[in-house]
Amino acid sequence: MYFDDFRLNDTFEIPDAVIDKQEMIAFAEKYDNIPLHTDEEYAKSTRFGGLIAPGMMSGLSVWAKYLEVDLFGDELVAGKSTKVEWFRPVYPGDILSSKGEITSLTERNGKNGIVEITISTYNQNGDFVMKNTTEAVVRCRIK
Repeated sequence: MYFDDFRLNDTFEIPDAVIDKQEMIAFAEKYDNIPLHTDEEYAKSTRFGGLIAPGMMSGLSVWAKYLEVDLFGDELVAGKSTKVEWFRPVYPGDILSSKGEITSLTERNGKNGIVEITISTYNQNGDFVMKNTTEAVVRCRIK
């Protein structure tokens, strides 16, 4: 999709991401090796009551599903930025449902523009757990 095809406030669905416990622990052991993510007995003694997913792992799980949508196709020039905010813990077995929204459109130079997308993510209980705001440089139609 070209930059010119996007409209502010347009929304799109993102396939669900499921947090697999073994994948979560393997990710944590490699990239975020703290007991809250890897030691079940320790995690039970915390205010969370059990293991929670590393924030980056839950974020990347949703990101992988967002990429399946292939919103920009061949018109994507490059990613520009991503900001992820976490609001509630994500647990093994959680099903993360997400919706994307076009939250800003900035034409740069006639050749491309910046599309800002905000991805809001909820768990299976409807709790808002995470927000990702990302910017991508996308080609404009040749005028």
